[in-house]
Amino acid sequence: MTTTTYGTDVSALILVDVLNDFLAADGKINPGIRDQMKEVNLIENLTRLIAGARAAGLQIAYAPHGLHEHSFDDVKYVPVRMQRAMEHHMFWMGEYGADFYEPFRPQAGDIVTGRHRTFNAFMGTDLDAQLKARGIEKVILAGLTSQTCVEGTGRHATEAGYHLTFLTDAVAEFTAEAHKAALEISYPTFGHEVLTVDTFLAAIRKPGE
Repeated sequence: MTTTTYGTDVSALILVDVLNDFLAADGKINPGIRDQMKEVNLIENLTRLIAGARAAGLQIAYAPHGLHEHSFDDVKYVPVRMQRAMEHHMFWMGEYGADFYEPFRPQAGDIVTGRHRTFNAFMGTDLDAQLKARGIEKVILAGLTSQTCVEGTGRHATEAGYHLTFLTDAVAEFTAEAHKAALEISYPTFGHEVLTVDTFLAAIRKPGE
């Protein structure tokens, strides 16, 4: 249970990298993370989270990865994981893997930001501007992966002055060890709240409630 509430006028659920390469059975990265996604019931939990947020009238924002042949032309030292992603065309813009996973596709009224190239969905995108334009003060993070893009985006949110909430059962990682490190060490360090999907959904409030 949490005493924090999430007004629909000032809060936004940010879905990080809910893309085919991760979530679809034929995605390029899915074989490496599939077992851990099943372990945490990620698909089921995200389905419940998104449906609950929509039913409550909460703003939803999509923060997708996206790479192309010139993504790192201005970088001397490409991040190690991104070297492999570039080589194998993961999250490749214009291809199936970079498209949104069909059950979680954006709907009218959702925010869809520009594509981030590494682990921080704020860096080089319009995420901050889109949130500020709507008066968003509280951000709630879910998606992939626990220790990389979700955590990286959360760290930036804290630095940018947002109230930050991580959802422990709406994220997944490639290994149980990395997932545990995110949930037990990083999230309590950077997040104002670390909640389950159900606890968060119960704390959403419409203005005046």
